[in-house]
Amino acid sequence: MDLGTLPLRERKKARTRKALIETAMRLFTEKGYDRATLDELVDAVEVSKRTFFRNFPTKEDVALAADDELWSTFLAELDTRDSSGLVVDVFRDALQVSLARLDEDWEQRFLATRALCETAPTLEAHSLRYCNQTTQAAVERFGLLLGLDPVDARLRLAVEISIAAWRHAATAWTGAAGEGGRAGLLSRLDRSFAAIPESVTLAGRRPGPPDR
Repeated sequence: MDLGTLPLRERKKARTRKALIETAMRLFTEKGYDRATLDELVDAVEVSKRTFFRNFPTKEDVALAADDELWSTFLAELDTRDSSGLVVDVFRDALQVSLARLDEDWEQRFLATRALCETAPTLEAHSLRYCNQTTQAAVERFGLLLGLDPVDARLRLAVEISIAAWRHAATAWTGAAGEGGRAGLLSRLDRSFAAIPESVTLAGRRPGPPDR
């Protein structure tokens, strides 16, 4: 985000939000998500709890800010798309564009968030709820784009397959400690989406009778 293009009031709000996110991730990483308190966070940033809650509904939301940045950007990008192309291709392309638009420090915060989720069950549960909400929002966006009812099984499956491809790429990338930076994540994303056609037609073979 280029803060210089925003009005002064909005620049101040954006800087406060950024300071809350960066300080929260530092405290959560150093002390552990459950042990770091909201009081410590607002004291470190020198803002009130009221200011915190104007930016984030819960402590979990500030920890998942990297996720929110990605998917908010993605959903906004979907709003600019037309209906041409396969759903999984439109999804992949919109996701690639969204990743390229994020701040240069996004991947480090995303990696830190994934690490925190592994140690904090409450945060992981919040992350899963957020994922479900994002999936539903994407289904509704594609429904409007294609003129389909959001309950259409074909539409939901196409979006959920795309989400699964993203999760596979992201999990592999975080498991490799973010190898290759954002370019590495984009490369894994390409490979994950490229595997979809063979994945949905994958079949086993019944073993034949034993040789005599």
